[in-house]
Amino acid sequence: MAKTTTEISPDGSLAAAKEALERFLDVQVDDDGALSFRHADVPGAIQAIELAEGLVMLSLTCVVAWDLPADDGIPERVALRAGDGLFGTLGAVRTEQGIDVTLRYAFPATGLDPVPLGTLLMLVISTASQVRAELLSGSEA
Repeated sequence: MAKTTTEISPDGSLAAAKEALERFLDVQVDDDGALSFRHADVPGAIQAIELAEGLVMLSLTCVVAWDLPADDGIPERVALRAGDGLFGTLGAVRTEQGIDVTLRYAFPATGLDPVPLGTLLMLVISTASQVRAELLSGSEA
């Protein structure tokens, strides 16, 4: 497969991420330029920001679960599961409706070709889907 050179800009990095993810998922471009997708009932979004000249970061956020019962030990289960992960940060936030769980991962995107970029993104996204299944099944995460 031919290599694609990623433009060193937020737009170029998002274009590369879109190309990489489209091998696995349906990807939409939102009005603000962010990418959105869904994997096994887990919605997610990717945004890009240039932190310094030549340093473009991609930020991936997956909403693992929402409105979970506050009395199911979810924060503790999420904290235990977070220690098993290599890619991303799991978080649990208490809301009026219950507990929401997210998985976030940010990394420098410059220089990644579509195949390795897609692999990296899918490692994070599939982890989010796995954590969702664990939380909703009631199994220890």
